[in-house]
Amino acid sequence: MKVTLLQHTPNPDETVALAARICYAPGDIAELTQSVMSPARRREFLNMLIKRGHHTPLEHITFTFGVEGVSRACSHQLVRHRIASFCQQSQRYVEMHDAAHDTFVVPPGIAADPEAEKLYRELMRSARETYAALRARGVAREDARYVLPSATETALVVTMNARSLLNLFALRLCRRAQWEVRTVAEQMLALARQVSPEIFAAAGPGCVTGACPEGKNGCGQPYAAPVPAAAAV
Repeated sequence: MKVTLLQHTPNPDETVALAARICYAPGDIAELTQSVMSPARRREFLNMLIKRGHHTPLEHITFTFGVEGVSRACSHQLVRHRIASFCQQSQRYVEMHDAAHDTFVVPPGIAADPEAEKLYRELMRSARETYAALRARGVAREDARYVLPSATETALVVTMNARSLLNLFALRLCRRAQWEVRTVAEQMLALARQVSPEIFAAAGPGCVTGACPEGKNGCGQPYAAPVPAAAAV
């Protein structure tokens, strides 16, 4: 798996602070632009916005990530986040049995059991061979892909504004989230924090700032703030 921050709004924390100040301060935008907030004051101001639920200013900054080496099972979860833009490697246009794409993800729960992993890899090999045989008979890629498993690797470019990212982190960093999408979220958070440390300082599930929203269905292992994010790769 590889997650890369491809682009982001310049000076994201400053941009959000400026957008929010227009809601509260008299005067025009030029005056606000010239009136620079100290880092400490800006941090306090942004923290207040997030705690109060005034999240509209967060929509003024965006982050574009490259996500590679994840399974289709994982990408199906990512694209459920509706306020975002996605471009994904197409199985209609990309040949999926050549050397460059003959890959799949092995879940750790399967890799931990040698016999289970053997059975798993045999099925993956069979699916790839069936796909290749169908293509050799002239079956279109868009039809041959039906035999490919959810484990097949894919790649995406994902763009989200900060408000949507905070929602993603709240859902996908929960310990009860599926392991692969949680790992993607950890890497995205690590990258977002590098360029926007104030906005994403307390990003994570509800247990970071209060009670677990899952109630009795919680994991019983709440995070201590801030949520540790995986090292960016």
